[in-house]
Amino acid sequence: MLAVIVDQAMYVDGVRLSPGDLSDELATLRASASGFIWIGLKDPTDEEFELVNRELGLHPLAVEDAITGNQRAKIDSYEGSLLAVLKTLRYVERTSDIETGEVMVFVGDRFVVTVRRGEANPLDHVRRRLEADPAQLRFGPLAVLHAVMDSVVDNYERIDRFIAEDLTQIEQQVFGDNDADATSIYRLKREVLEFRRAALPLAEAMRRFPFLNYVGKGEKKILPFFRDVEDHLARTNDHVESYDRLLSEILNAHLTQVTVQQNEDMRRISAWVAMAAVPTMIAGIYGMNFHFMPELEAKFTIGEDFEVYYGYFIIMAIMIGASLGLFVYFRRHKWL
Repeated sequence: MLAVIVDQAMYVDGVRLSPGDLSDELATLRASASGFIWIGLKDPTDEEFELVNRELGLHPLAVEDAITGNQRAKIDSYEGSLLAVLKTLRYVERTSDIETGEVMVFVGDRFVVTVRRGEANPLDHVRRRLEADPAQLRFGPLAVLHAVMDSVVDNYERIDRFIAEDLTQIEQQVFGDNDADATSIYRLKREVLEFRRAALPLAEAMRRFPFLNYVGKGEKKILPFFRDVEDHLARTNDHVESYDRLLSEILNAHLTQVTVQQNEDMRRISAWVAMAAVPTMIAGIYGMNFHFMPELEAKFTIGEDFEVYYGYFIIMAIMIGASLGLFVYFRRHKWL
């Protein structure tokens, strides 16, 4: 079991102690009605998690969720214990992608188990922060649940700022002089969707869950801390919702710009085609080699011997004049 346990400790009156046999320590803590054991796991296998479950006696449905993994963010109660599933996020600056992980927190009678899957949102700093604040640890296992939730939501707020910066850059590209493409807009919209899948269900679960049923008389002071986390989460969700709407509008604006640019290109091409079509048509008519074409024989005589055939010059003048006339017309109407 030591191979999968990242850290384990017993906390009595806010002070960390090294636990002995888990079953014996739990029995002692339950008899004294004070203190708790905190076990931290990282990516355990089914068999490895079963070793921990054998010591703590977790509810079968909670164990099934832990083994299956990839759960929706939620808070479920099981006969006096509860399971909180939190989706963790990690922002990759190199690619501006968001990676998703998972933290499960099992809270029971004098024990708490945290199970982390993925590399997002490590919990070692949470334990150190709590151990530096014995007054908070005296609230019991719910203090750990609050600290983990607070850490996850704080990370949401950091990623919220990164997404806001990416959104500002895309706005400048779409509405400024820089080139933008639909792929970058869609990718950011997809990352926002990942954010929503993590944060929105947790906010709904926190609103509906009665934490009051899981605290003792001496622990009720911790409830305002959960409400503070809920407020921060609600503010972040408001931002994420606005990002999603704004990205949809930016994408529509970008597609409209592309359509307008294509129309302008088509008008420009059509104008040049029209200017080329007139002389081509005239040249085609006089290139048919019919015998009876007076214009080909049109001439005037200078003196007695010098004849000037002027049909060629007239046709060329008509071609050039028609092309210039079309050019002026299209230029005035901003087709060129």
